[in-house]
Amino acid sequence: MVADESASEVLIIEDDALLARLYAEQLRGGGIPAVAVGTAAAAFERIAATPPALVLLDLSLPDANGLDILADLRRRGGCDVVVVTAHGSVNVAVEAMRAGAHDFLVKPFPPERLVVTVRNALALGTLTRLVDRIGEREAYCGMIGRSLVMQGIYRIIEGAAQSRASVFITGESGTGKELAAEALHARSPRARGPFVALNCAAIPRDLMESEIFGHVRGAFTGAHTDREGAATRAHGGTLFLDEVCEMDLALQSKLLRFLQTGAFQKVGSGVTERVDIRIVSATNRDPLVEVEAGRFREDLYYRLHVVPIHLPPLRQRGDDVRLIARHLLDDLAALEGKGFRRIDAAAEAALAAYRWPGNIRQLYNVLHGAVVLNDGEVLTLDMLPAQLREAEALSLRAATAGAPPPELDFEPVADGEIDDAGDLDSPSIYGAEGEIRPLWQVERLAIERAIDLCGGNVPRAAALLGISASTIYRKRQAWSEAPADH
Repeated sequence: MVADESASEVLIIEDDALLARLYAEQLRGGGIPAVAVGTAAAAFERIAATPPALVLLDLSLPDANGLDILADLRRRGGCDVVVVTAHGSVNVAVEAMRAGAHDFLVKPFPPERLVVTVRNALALGTLTRLVDRIGEREAYCGMIGRSLVMQGIYRIIEGAAQSRASVFITGESGTGKELAAEALHARSPRARGPFVALNCAAIPRDLMESEIFGHVRGAFTGAHTDREGAATRAHGGTLFLDEVCEMDLALQSKLLRFLQTGAFQKVGSGVTERVDIRIVSATNRDPLVEVEAGRFREDLYYRLHVVPIHLPPLRQRGDDVRLIARHLLDDLAALEGKGFRRIDAAAEAALAAYRWPGNIRQLYNVLHGAVVLNDGEVLTLDMLPAQLREAEALSLRAATAGAPPPELDFEPVADGEIDDAGDLDSPSIYGAEGEIRPLWQVERLAIERAIDLCGGNVPRAAALLGISASTIYRKRQAWSEAPADH
């Protein structure tokens, strides 16, 4: 079975007629076409006639085992599967994830969770079909990188750009979230319209409403003239709300109303205005942690988090560090009128060995300083800051000893502490000197230690480790059910 490119229907396989009808209505309310069947036999008959874009599969059916249906769907190919399971059967859902399901939902779940999960799965299906159209790229709309993770991000942007759906970009500071937002705009039908960026962390809270919606003369002290807000300036284009989790709760409510209605009023005005804009948001925090802490509205999160994009830290992008450095050197040499044409092997090795807590922004600043203070055709190791030269020296010593090269930060964390990048300064997790533990053991010990250091707060531990809380829950469930020797 190969899904039609135009297929957009969600097939719900649920034997409870009331639930099936409820799921279908909730999805349609979210703008997602859906049809429901009650048996596996009816499902495969429907699939043969009309291949769906996605299957929402209840694992408890009267005429077949849900996991067998999943395996059959995976063999046929053509659509992703989201499984639904009852509370207390998460172990079955974990098994389904291992068998190839895209995601799972545990009953009961709110309508918003259903719609967001299905939208994300549909977006993934669209992007998968774009893989053959987009070959490996070294650069994409100003973003540099040919690592596998970046190829996936390019495809997400390519697929999401054509939609009006809100996009939520997450990632550490300096990973290029605004570049990704600009790429979404540049590849969208709105590319001829304006791209307006607003940093919610850089504007005083009492002025943020005016910055977004504008104000009229006399609205507050200092408002000497009428002023257009970012929403008005972005009409026909894209409004990028950077660090959106910094927004005050009262303003979050007004933003939610604006997203729901497309209408707003300038501060001090009673006139309602409407604009046509696409919202792209970003944050360097874990938004779900902010929701759970009560600092970010859950309903606003679901409204903004339609298409998620997570930008990985530079330390997780492999050889992209060298590639980005070469591109930056070319740009900086031209900017400063210097003669640099390449980076020597030792300097590149130092750049690759360093952890880059400030990510691409920090790499840019380091290279900019080196270009400003030096000249020549080749950028060499001695032109780099001491921290990077130390990283290279330790890397060489470790390589000589046959150990994996260490990774350094500007400010090493204290013993037993988790740093902002989510690493554990706990040598014991790697085993005794000379011992190599299986990777799954190292991963499990690292995650459990992070949870302990966070006082049992799984979302906090997940945020510091740079993974989602659901990933931790699934792994812990799998570990609890695995044989004693695994």
